[in-house]
Amino acid sequence: MVSTDLTGRGTPTIYFVLPCYNEAEGLEHTAEVLLAKYHVLASSGEISESSRILFVDDGSKDATWNIIRKLHVNSPVFSGVKLSHNRGHQNALLAGLMTALRQGCDAAISMDADLQDDVNAVDEFISNFKNGDEIVYGVRSARKKDTWFKRNTAEAFYKVFEWMGAETVPDHADYRLMSREALGALSEYHEVNLFLRGIVPTLGYQTSKVYYERGEREAGESKYPLKKMVAFAIQGITSFSTKPLSFVTGAGVISILVSIVMFIYVLVSLGIGHAIAGWGSIMISIWLVGGIIMVSLGIVGEYVGKIYMESKHRPRYNIETTL
Repeated sequence: MVSTDLTGRGTPTIYFVLPCYNEAEGLEHTAEVLLAKYHVLASSGEISESSRILFVDDGSKDATWNIIRKLHVNSPVFSGVKLSHNRGHQNALLAGLMTALRQGCDAAISMDADLQDDVNAVDEFISNFKNGDEIVYGVRSARKKDTWFKRNTAEAFYKVFEWMGAETVPDHADYRLMSREALGALSEYHEVNLFLRGIVPTLGYQTSKVYYERGEREAGESKYPLKKMVAFAIQGITSFSTKPLSFVTGAGVISILVSIVMFIYVLVSLGIGHAIAGWGSIMISIWLVGGIIMVSLGIVGEYVGKIYMESKHRPRYNIETTL
């Protein structure tokens, strides 16, 4: 019989869900740290012994899956999901969360496999969950270890995202706890263009925040270089806001106004007899209009591409093996 606490939630079965892509270099150390945390929580009665540490191999090209299999053989605490092809961090994370939901977890804690997220923060995650919170966000208390460029671009992204009318939690990545109820609600979202940091805040439910200091990566290389960070930001903005499309209309209006001004200028010049072949102004106008058109086509194309991907209804991931 499961023991109960004052909140009536009992001793919860918690799944730690970690997407992995080419993490062979540091995965065993990550597993060691998490296993130690599991034993502390289980022995103190904070979590059930049926809790699991679930690694999701996102089509890694190194020995990541072999290490996960070895961990599973050595301890039943470790579970594994292998995707048949690399589908990206967000899809791998969703695959892990949905697997945890199907296997009967009471809540799932998602985190990165590089140990940059403070593992000790899960104690407060679980405490808040037991107090009735359905979603608990891990939020960075400071960005002192980031470069000036990364810190300021991150702040700019959150401000732009909010200005666009979309919801997000500033300085929160994907380190969070979600209850079974919240995971069930998340499973109803079927879009192919996943941006979980934007989807989760729209679920509602009672939420809270736990502040922690993000550490340095234990081993391996960052899976989010500048190019991927920019693509991720564009993915988030275009997945949750249609304001960029309104910018196209605005740019078209500005272009028309500029052309009207140029037309009046030409008429006045003809009237006063000072009409000069203004090659400079013509070229500027051409480049201006051409630039506006290209940017507008790019924005519209981004949305058309998303509609195209959604219309095909392809699966977001395929699970090859489950341990």
